[in-house]
Amino acid sequence: MRYPERCVVAVCGDGDYMINGQELATAMQYRVNIILIVVNNGIYGTIRAHQEREYPERVIGTDMINPDFVALAEAHGAHGERVVRTSEFEAAFERCLAASRPALIEIQMAPEILTPTTTVQSLRAAKT
Repeated sequence: MRYPERCVVAVCGDGDYMINGQELATAMQYRVNIILIVVNNGIYGTIRAHQEREYPERVIGTDMINPDFVALAEAHGAHGERVVRTSEFEAAFERCLAASRPALIEIQMAPEILTPTTTVQSLRAAKT
């Protein structure tokens, strides 16, 4: 694996990206070598985790309708990749490095997954 001289990798959730996604246009304007990894579970995960912990199964306002993140990246002129299986990630990351321009990898996850170690069900089980 050959890495560029400099590369910034930023990891964020889909909710976070939707708040700050316009920064991709800035990265394109200034030719910043960045790879954005967007973990897309279709919900505001942090808010959902707080709601599930305090009020299990009584959540509100955490579902999201997201754009096609890969198409959005490409609309900015960036390179875009979508990963559905863990085994796809390394090749997608390699293609982003080789693109020599800002890039985005969307990792699609189930809404059940809130963090690498926390699921909706694990929070509900902890309350019972």
